[in-house]
Order: sequence, then C-alpha cells, then structure tokens
Amino acid sequence: MTAASGGRRRKGMGHMSFNVAIDGPAGAGKSTIARAVAKKMNLIYVDTGAMYRAMTLLVLREGADLQDKEKIVGICRGAKITIRYEDGEQVVVLNGENVNGFLRTEEVGNLTSSVVSRIPEVRERMVKLQQELAACSDCIMDGRDIGTCVLPDARLKIYLTASSRVRAMRRYHELLDRGVESDPEKIQKDIEERDYQDMHREISPLRQAEDAVLVDTSEMSVEEVISVISQLCREAGAAP
Repeated sequence: MTAASGGRRRKGMGHMSFNVAIDGPAGAGKSTIARAVAKKMNLIYVDTGAMYRAMTLLVLREGADLQDKEKIVGICRGAKITIRYEDGEQVVVLNGENVNGFLRTEEVGNLTSSVVSRIPEVRERMVKLQQELAACSDCIMDGRDIGTCVLPDARLKIYLTASSRVRAMRRYHELLDRGVESDPEKIQKDIEERDYQDMHREISPLRQAEDAVLVDTSEMSVEEVISVISQLCREAGAAP
C-alpha cells in the first residue's frame, strides 16, 4: 500500500494536494486532534515526530558516534522515510522496513530531541521527506514549524494552543489516570520552559504563521476542537 491508499486520495498529474498544517506548543493536543481529524476527513496523518524517531533509529543501528555530526548527517542524507497505511494502521517505513515497533523506546526518544533533531542538515532532509509525502497525498501534519517551514503553501494552517496552566492540568490528569503522582506546578514550569526553548531556537522557531487560524482550546473539549477543525477543513475545500 502507498501513503495515499486505503480510501485516501492519491493526486494525479495537474492536481494539487489538500494539505493541513497544525502548529502549536507542547501539550496542546496537536497529535490527538490531527489523528482524529484525519480519520474524520479522510486525510493522511503525517506523524513528523515518528519520522524523526525513525531517523534516530537508523543512526543508532549504524553505530554512529553521537558526537560525530558529519557521520550522522551522512547517514541521514541517504535515508528514505515515508508513511503508509496497512489494514488501517499508520506504518512508518525506514528504507523499506516497517519500524513501528522500534520507535517508542526511551533511548530513541531521548536522542531524537537531544541530538538528531538539533542538526540543521538533518532537519533539512526531514523537511524534504515530509514535503514529498505532502506533494502526493491529501494530508494533515502537525509540529512546531509545519505552517512556517515545512508546508508554507498548505491550504489550511492552524495554530493550536491553550494556556500553560490548562496544558499542565491536562498532563497532570493523564498521569493520574495511569496511577502516577505528579506536581501540577512543576509540570507547568516545565511546559513554560519548553515553550521558551521552542520559540527561541535558532532553527525554525515555534511561531504562528501570518495566515494561520488561531484555535485556543483552553475552554474546549477534545470533541469540540475536532468539530471546529473539521469544519475549517470543509470550508477550505476538503471533501471527505
């Protein structure tokens, strides 16, 4: 199956893909909302974070010295990462291999954020791969620089946010549901520090694109957010 199969539309010659870009700070619920809207509106959900994790997995498999930036860049330059659907499940494909089962380890997660994603040349390669996916698929993509960098010509751009307090309490309750005790004040402080880092990083800082629709979810339920964004997709021309 290809990225645009399983009921999703592949673009023919002369047709423009319908792309939705969702940006916003950590804890805003971007991935949850994007997945739900993708299913409702018959779009491909492109998990950019999973694609970065796949790149990190490749670097680890190659046994690269994590201090050797040139080696890491060389490995990443030749990588082919895409997303397809198999039996309704999103599959991340690294050089032809389904690597879903290897992406959620703590080691991969830590190295993705601390090493691999911070290298400009790696980000350039990832942007190219993400743009290739978007060029041939009607898709929704979320992150921190999608509307401003990856898909600047997306049909619809959304900046999804909520107050740091609301995001912290959502996270607190998520942890509580798993039986994990935590400190809401500490969670909020961590979120605010992450916001500052994301907004002030040198490469593709987090910011709202000039033509993005601001959706503040502080007083909204998940269902309400899904409904609002699905309606924005329809108004922009999506036809599920």
